[in-house]
Amino acid sequence: MEKSVEREAIAIVGLGCRFPGAENPEAFWQLLQEGVDAIAEVPPERWDVNELYDEAIAAPGKINNRWGGFLDRIDGLDADFFGITPAQAKEIDPQQRLVLEVGWEAIENSGIAPDKLAGSKTGLFVGIGTYDYNKHVYYDRTSINPYTTVGTSNAIAASRLSYLLDLHGPSMAVDTACSSALVALHLACQSLQLQESDLCLVGGVNAIVNPEVTIGLSKAGMLSADGRCKTFDASADGYVRGEGCGMVVLKRLTDAIADGDNIQAAIRGSAVNHNGMTNGLTAPSRHYQEAAIRQALLNAGVQPAEISYVEVQGTGTALGDAMEVKALQAVLTPGREDRPCWLGSVKTNIGHLEAASGIASLIKVVLSLQHGEIPPHLHLKQLSSYFSLAGTPFAIPSQRQSWPADAKRRLAGVSAFGFGGTNSHVVVEAAPELFKTEESSDRPAQILAISAKTPAALQALAERYQSYLESHPEAKMGDICFTANTGRSHFEHRLAVVAESTTQLHERLGDFIHQRETVGVLSGRGGRKKRLKIAFVFTEGVGDMRGLGHQLYETQSIFREAIEHCDRIVQTQTGQSLLAVFHPQPAIDQDFSQPALDETTFRFTALFALEYALTQLWKSWGIHPTLAIGYGVGDNVANCVSGKLTLEDAIASTIERGKLLQTQSLEREKVRISLPDLNQIFPVKTEGTQTLISTLEKDNPPPHPLAKLSECLETVVEQKYDFVLEINPEQTGIFGLLRDRISTDANVCWLPSKDLRQSAWQHIFQTLGELYIRGWSVDWSALDRDYPHHRLQLPTYPFQRQRYWIDI
Repeated sequence: MEKSVEREAIAIVGLGCRFPGAENPEAFWQLLQEGVDAIAEVPPERWDVNELYDEAIAAPGKINNRWGGFLDRIDGLDADFFGITPAQAKEIDPQQRLVLEVGWEAIENSGIAPDKLAGSKTGLFVGIGTYDYNKHVYYDRTSINPYTTVGTSNAIAASRLSYLLDLHGPSMAVDTACSSALVALHLACQSLQLQESDLCLVGGVNAIVNPEVTIGLSKAGMLSADGRCKTFDASADGYVRGEGCGMVVLKRLTDAIADGDNIQAAIRGSAVNHNGMTNGLTAPSRHYQEAAIRQALLNAGVQPAEISYVEVQGTGTALGDAMEVKALQAVLTPGREDRPCWLGSVKTNIGHLEAASGIASLIKVVLSLQHGEIPPHLHLKQLSSYFSLAGTPFAIPSQRQSWPADAKRRLAGVSAFGFGGTNSHVVVEAAPELFKTEESSDRPAQILAISAKTPAALQALAERYQSYLESHPEAKMGDICFTANTGRSHFEHRLAVVAESTTQLHERLGDFIHQRETVGVLSGRGGRKKRLKIAFVFTEGVGDMRGLGHQLYETQSIFREAIEHCDRIVQTQTGQSLLAVFHPQPAIDQDFSQPALDETTFRFTALFALEYALTQLWKSWGIHPTLAIGYGVGDNVANCVSGKLTLEDAIASTIERGKLLQTQSLEREKVRISLPDLNQIFPVKTEGTQTLISTLEKDNPPPHPLAKLSECLETVVEQKYDFVLEINPEQTGIFGLLRDRISTDANVCWLPSKDLRQSAWQHIFQTLGELYIRGWSVDWSALDRDYPHHRLQLPTYPFQRQRYWIDI
């Protein structure tokens, strides 16, 4: 008797697939929804169908059908992308190639940047069974080389991706024939439940390269003469072979909810068993099919009558289909009453993918749950006489069916039974509304950062995003940018687009695609291995402070916390608050009438707080200065940022500076303050590699401050800094004044200040985009910490494949 071993549910957070007639999950859903039959005649590059076809099963060396579900160009690979040499690439089985590409796509689909998985407990489980490409690589013994064995080992199908991504969870190939992918899924769920893995990538792959296996299956009478899986039909006479690859990304459900993942469905339970010694090694067993289904339901904590759809094994054999239907009726009928249960098989669309068939079935179910619709089951003209559905709640959807809208829980079963006797069943549930995150809010502008390893791939990726915007008008720009920026690895060739709406984003992507220069579209080559250096320049010169930085104060917690920290110190030292400055309509004139601070001192102190808060904001996004230069009030900010002065001392010095200037009516450049000798370059306390150049001097009156600043900036050029960023909230900073004095250097990116009263985000993102396209590693997650964005299923990487193949 089965016993329940109910464990935590597992979330499916990512999908990837390459199936006949469908390059990705979205295309696969369209194929299913439209009832497309993707079976075609065997392509000539596989074998000569006219030479090998014979309707007589007994004909030696012949195949009794001309059909199959095939992929285009399995001889291709983007070898450069995966760091594989051309010599290695030729030796690699197309199944390994598919796992590399589809695995990468599944991770991207989940909104997880693949490079962020390095060193993690991520498991990889791949169902795989055929060795067709061996015939090519071993055909000429004299050409066998060190890459041959690795390239054809099924174990490497999983290990190669684990190696590429530096994953440290379990990595294994699983072969139980037709149930391989679902058994791999079962093992992956266990690995997560046992805390052995924190994330799992799991799926199956099959490639039909040569005719030998097909000849064997034909001789065994397993193949359909007309090349169609006619599951449940009276004319069912076997299956048609198909190839492809599917991968899903799994997490423990509690972790997925906590991480804000896009939960596409949940695996509630699974089970695996074997027929043992029954009617024959390859014969199915109704009794043990029932046992696997019952155990999966027990493990899921689900009542049989709650299942409203089952994606069956359904290979299209008369007796096998009948046995499966009777097993399902025996298990799922009790307690059902009038609640319907639909039965269908994806094999009627794309053929039997053998080791990958279970993952194709699972992905079909996940997509059906997401869209609330059951696709049509094909090739059913007359129900088989070996079983009956009359008077039962079971039905086969010959047309598209909506999932029952009143169902509290939409639950489905997925079966896969290996011809060696290994049975597997999985219980899948729709992601409940409970798991949906709150509505996202958007900034007035956004930045989209995408990248690729080649210019051609970047162009193709921009085109994919433009197409996505056309086909998903409901998608919010903030969600698009958040997912793209945080959920992708960032490569050498980069594009940053600043936009205020999805319409403008679409237009500006078009400008890049058609090579039109436009404001807000920045592209370049970054990702260099050397460590980039940036100098922050802190300046003076703000007139009216009214409303400066209020957008950032209202929306950015890091900025607001820094301002309020400064304000608490100012209140302690003077009894006066600065906060009125950081509102759109502050009554700051009233503040000036207070006896604690005069107008000049108040402005200086508010400017200090603003520049200090801007620095904390940039640093929170991963933009850490390696050099700080100070001028005027900015001198104290530079000293504080570098660790030379505490925040309390820097604010006290700023207040003293303002008071001296106000009371003595001195020219700003003649002010001298009692500070440590800063006329030097010295190390910083907080970051060992950072240094500070100051424009203040203790004993001698400084030269004209702009001349001194020009000197400091010349040092920046001499020390080969990559960027100079002015931290000043005004539209016109000092760069315009110094343009003619500073030695120009093509390798230095000068980033002038912008007006923070209006369009603050456009200006900030323009600067951030300049840093990004030149190779700076931006902390995109931190950029969106104050916004509850959703992860979307965005376009995946456009692999630039070339042919790598050994012809025989």
